This record gives sequence, structure tokens and C-alpha cells, in this order.
Amino acid sequence: MTGVERVVGQGAAAGPVLLGVRHHGPGSARAVRAALEEARPRVVLIEGPPEADPLIPLAADREMRPPVALLAHAVDEPGRSAFWPLAGFSPEWVALRWALEHDVPARFIDLPATHTLAWGRQGEGEVPPDTEAAADGDTGGPGSADLRIDPLGVLAGTAGYDDPERWWEDVVEHRGAGEGDALASFTALEEAMGALRETYGSGGHDRDLVREAYMRLQVRAAQREFEDGVAVVCGAWHVPALRQKTTVAADKALLKGLPKVRTDMTWVPWTHRRLSRTSGYGAGIDSPGWYGHLFGAPDRPVERWLTKVAGLLRAEDRIVSSAHVIEAVRLAETLAAMRGRPLPGLSETTDAVRAVMCEGSDVPLALVRDRLVVGDVLGEVPPSAPAVPLQRDLTRLQRRLRLKPEALEREVELDLRKENDAARSRLLHRLRLLGIAWGEPATSRGSTGTFRETWRLRWEPELSVRVAEAGVWGTTVLSAATAKAEADAVTAEGLADVTGLAERCLLAELPDALPIVMRVLADRAALDTDVGHLAQALPALVRSLRYGDVRGTDTGALAEVAAGLAERVFVGLPPACAALDADAAEEMRGHVDAVHGAVGLLGDAPAAGHGPLRGRWQSVLRVLSGRDTVPGVIRGRAVRLLLDDGELAQDEAALLMGLVLSPGTPPADAAAWIEGFVGGGSGGGMLLVHDERLLGLVDTWLTGVPAEAFTDVLPLLRRTFSAYEPGVRRTLGELVRRGPGARGGETAPGSGIPGFAADLDTVRADAVLPVLRLLLGLDDMDENTGNNLVGVTG
Repeated sequence: MTGVERVVGQGAAAGPVLLGVRHHGPGSARAVRAALEEARPRVVLIEGPPEADPLIPLAADREMRPPVALLAHAVDEPGRSAFWPLAGFSPEWVALRWALEHDVPARFIDLPATHTLAWGRQGEGEVPPDTEAAADGDTGGPGSADLRIDPLGVLAGTAGYDDPERWWEDVVEHRGAGEGDALASFTALEEAMGALRETYGSGGHDRDLVREAYMRLQVRAAQREFEDGVAVVCGAWHVPALRQKTTVAADKALLKGLPKVRTDMTWVPWTHRRLSRTSGYGAGIDSPGWYGHLFGAPDRPVERWLTKVAGLLRAEDRIVSSAHVIEAVRLAETLAAMRGRPLPGLSETTDAVRAVMCEGSDVPLALVRDRLVVGDVLGEVPPSAPAVPLQRDLTRLQRRLRLKPEALEREVELDLRKENDAARSRLLHRLRLLGIAWGEPATSRGSTGTFRETWRLRWEPELSVRVAEAGVWGTTVLSAATAKAEADAVTAEGLADVTGLAERCLLAELPDALPIVMRVLADRAALDTDVGHLAQALPALVRSLRYGDVRGTDTGALAEVAAGLAERVFVGLPPACAALDADAAEEMRGHVDAVHGAVGLLGDAPAAGHGPLRGRWQSVLRVLSGRDTVPGVIRGRAVRLLLDDGELAQDEAALLMGLVLSPGTPPADAAAWIEGFVGGGSGGGMLLVHDERLLGLVDTWLTGVPAEAFTDVLPLLRRTFSAYEPGVRRTLGELVRRGPGARGGETAPGSGIPGFAADLDTVRADAVLPVLRLLLGLDDMDENTGNNLVGVTG
């Protein structure tokens, strides 16, 4: 009996050629290619959603580069979706390519996605899985993510292996495809899976029985059309069920009454990382990068792999020579021989890399695993692939702005004064507003001005689903973002949400949405009487004004709303700060800080008939600093803000502190005042370092706190001083230990602050001029210009 006859069952004319595979298995992929070359079928049937049949010709497109995935989503609910990933080493992909290269029809025969997606909706609220556990060799279908057994694990355990991956490597990956009978491995795997199905049935999943019934119907239809020239590529777990003799009526009965939902399908890029179990998607392989290497290496896979590893480590400035590679190859082969393996596998090469190239450290080894064993390969699909209009517009913008999606995370610095960078910023902000988190803002390592932005970009396959979901808002990124912003403004729950949305509209430059957002903002601000809400909303408005300036946006209406909002905060803040408990006082202190920062950015804009905002705000701070009904943490913060702004003299601040820290003040209130004055990460530690009078007041008060009250104020004080830098805490401790007047520095006559002279020391100022010229690139400036720097820096 020939190999084809064995796989068919009872002679070549009696049934289809069933090729049971492990999905994303390079050994299975090589075996499928060899089997198809030997069997030469007239049609190739592949496990997958039949709605994807019209997309099969795209697999031959030059611009189609795996890994890719078939994406199915419900038309009326795009978030309900499922993926069928295919890598270059996936048997299904190899079968597709073979059929296209030999002009043989290829068809998908799994349960249609119209049922798969609807089935998930009728379940216990779960969305159908995008991939299946490769243990059963399956790429997609309802319910399989809950598979009760691991067939490969059972077979590996039976063979005496504790690692299914290692067993699979030894019996499949290290077996040369085409050596001897090309179909022998499929025969053996079918027999093993048949024994498992006899023992475990459907493996605990009745939905597999429905899928297999549909597949049997499709196989019968293909046999009627092509007679004996049918080859089927499917998960090895399903082969015994497809071989099973059943009636057409019985199979149709299992499919009767299945729910349906209207679906769309397309190709989308996929990544090796998403093929890995470690990514959270159970596609079934731990090492897609390693498997891709095994499939693509023409010969000497171990030597080629270790050469790749050496190249990666060298790129990371590690010393790795050719001798390291040679020694690592020898060690991997020795380990394989000691462990009784036919060839070195991933575990042997990893152990060799750790010992020889990483000097026993797992730190560089983690980099090897992330970059090579898993990898960040991102597939590509041709522009002719079906896509929602929004996706096409996004692709066009990505190409025009030279902002290519990549699987590897990278940082992009944008200078908003440059037209292309400003357009990139607008695109990323619009996508964030649509819920498409391709980029996340990051802290800039350089300038912190509003003309510069830093983004951390990483394209994930799920973003294709988010784009499809956002397609309901419009056909272009601009129109969709505008419609989404308008809808969000109407449905926003709080005033702070609306002001945050206004900020995002300015960042995304949505001129059509901004008037609607501003109208909603004005209405909400007029009706909201909660000072906390108003104080939360003001900083976002002020930031929006700054962003509008750098983008050249007209923010006149926004400025009016901000000024009116600030005036309402000024009026309502003192009464709102009265009679607060500790938690509410701490929250209100945060509002005071936020409003102070916002007023500083607004500058001297006029308040509604009451003069400049800055002057009005300073009057509010003076009221807060002297009102006994205001909690101590807020009074202390008000004094500190006035002192920092130069509106309160050092002597006056010391007087207020002395009054608060007098014996008549309850220790808890005094501790809260100190927390407000020198706490909160506001540089209060340095203030105490440079002003011995304030430090002496704190020290004197602290030593006079009664013992019974000390334990009550200790947590608050520890929280205050623990926020200081270690150097500041050390200096404060040293000053307290030495006592008043014993510091190393001297206080200049006429100076109110130790360590500072009363007048400018021009000799010391001149000493920094060469460094300033170097930093500013003004080495050729004449001496007169240099003298002008004294006035500027002084």
C-alpha cells in the first residue's frame, strides 16, 4: 500500500488525503509541502473560515508578507471579532502558497465566521477566541480556548517527555521532510490522535463536533466535484473525526439552528509576538522566532542561529567573537548528545548561549529571548486587501507622513514647529481620541516646551479591530475624530471631562468639533457650583491655551471661559476650604496647587471686572493663609505659594510660622501647617536648608511637642520629610545636630538669607560666561556682547 493510500485509508480513490498538522509548526509545514508534491491533489481544502475564500488570491501578492491574520468582525458590532493567524512557517500558509503556485483551487472549510461570532455572543458573554491552543493543532474556532486536554502533552508524557515542545522537536522538527515516505508522519500522527479521540472524545468541547460536521460536509462536496483529487490540511486533532463515517443527515442536524451575524473579513498584519503564548494569545508556540528560523534556514540551523545571537549581542555592545560562536555550537551539540536528542534544540542552544556568550547571566539572555526567540516581526498586507474606509485613510496618512507601523516599540521626538512633525502629532492625537492607542505620550528627555512632544509607538494587531470599530464615526481620521469628540462632549459626565476633551480637541486640531465642545463647556461651567470641579477643570483649559498658541489655533473663546472659570474659583474657594476633614483638606490642597499653576500660565489676563488674575489670586491666597477655619495644610500651602511668588517677605513668613507653631496651637494642626508649607515635593526641604530661622522654628516646636501628642503628629511629619531627597534629609540632620549658627557657611552682612550676599557678585558671575558662550554656541561673540550676558543672567 502506498503512502497516499495509507493516509487516505482504503486506497487512493476511497477518500481525501488528510494531512493532520500542528498549526504554526515548521515541521508540519515542510511535511505538508512534501506531501502535496507527492499527492498532486486537484483541490486543497484548509481549515479556516469559508468567508475568506475570495481573499485567497491575495496570498500570492508580492506585498503580502507573513505573519498575517484573517480578521472577521461583525458588521454591526466591529468589536466582536476573531483572528486566524498565519506565519510563514504555518502549514495552512504553505498549503495556500502551494495551491496558488500550481493553479490548484484552495478553499477554507471550517465553520463560517458568521456562526462563530454569533456563537460567542450567545455564550456566557465571551468573545470568540482569535486563536486556539496549538496543542490540538487548531487555528481558530469557537470554544477551543477552553480545551480540557493538551493532546501534545499527553503524547509527550506517554513517550517519557516532561516537555511537549521538546517532544515535538525530537519527533517532528528534527525529522527531515521528504526523507523516505512524505506521508509517514501524517499516518503516525493520525493513529496517535485516533487513540486520543477514542479516550477523550471531543476533549470536553462539544462545539468541535459542530465544526467537524461542517468540515465533513465540505469535504463531501469537494469529492463530488473533484472525485479522488482532494487534499485536506487541518489540525491533527480533527483528522479522526473527518475520517469517521457519518450520514449527511446527521451532520446537517448538528448545524441546524446555528445563530448568525453579518460579518466582514480581511487580511491584517500580525506579529511573531502575538503567535507566542507569552503575549496572552494562545496561538500555541512559545518560540515563533526560533520556529521561523528552523523553517527558513537552508542548512546548519544551529550554526546560523548562534550567529544571529552573536550579532544581536554585538549590537548591544557585548564582546562576542567568532570563537564564542564556535564554542557555543560545540557545547550545544554536546548537550544534545548527553540528553539523547537527535539534534540540538532550543533548550540546548539557550544553555550554550547562557554559558558561552552571556557568562552565565540571564540578563542578556532575556534580550535574546525577546528579540530572537519570540521576535518583533510585523507582517504586511497589500493595499488591495479589503478594508474599511477609515483604515484606507489611515494607511494613506501613514505613508504621507512617513510614520510606518512597527511591532517593535520606539520613541519618536516631534518638533511642532516643523510641518510634518505637527501633522504627525495631529494624527496621533486624533487616533487616541478614537481609542486607537498606536502611540502614547511620553516624557521628553530634552526640552519640555510646548513645541516638542515625545511619543512611544507600537503597532499591535488588535488595533485593526479598533480601527474597524471607529469606522462608525466617519470615513476619514479627521471626520471620525470630529464626530467622536462632539458625541463625547454631549455625553461627558463631569466638567473636568469636558475641559479635558477641549484640550484633546486642540491637540488634535479639530476646528469643527471645538465650538460644540466649548458650548457644552460653557453650559456645564455655568451650572456647576462645586469649587472642586471648577478647580479640576481650570488647569486643562489653561494647558489648552498654551497648546493653541504653539499650533496657531484661535483660542479667544477658550480664554474667556478660562478667565470666567478662574473668577468663580476665586470667589468660591475660601468658603469651600472651611471645616474640612483631613482627607478633604488634602484633596483641596491639590486643587489649590493646580489653580496656582494655571493662574501662573494665564499671566495677567483680566478677571471679570476685578483687575489682573494674578493679583486676584494672590488676594485669595492671603485670605486662605490667615483664616483660622481653613485647615492647616491649606494655610501652610497658601503661605508657601505667596513666599515663592515674592508676595510675602521672609520675615513675614517666619512670623506666620512662629504664630502657628506657638504652644497654643494643637500639635496636629501645627503638623498639618508644616506639611502644607514644606511638604508635597515643592522644594520645602531646600527652603529649610537655606533659611535657618524657619528650620529653627520647626526644630523648637518639634522638641516642645508633648509626649502624649508626639505619636499623633509623627506619621504626618515622617510623610513630609520622607518626600525629600536623601541629600536634603542628610543636610537637615547635620544642621540640627550642629545647632543654630554653627553651619559651615557664612551669612553676608545685610543679607536676610544665609549663603546669599545682598548684592550681585560680578566677579563670580563673570566666571560662568565662558561656559554660557560654549552652551549657546556663541564662541565668536565679542566682549561687549559677553558683558551683556551679565545683565541677562544677573
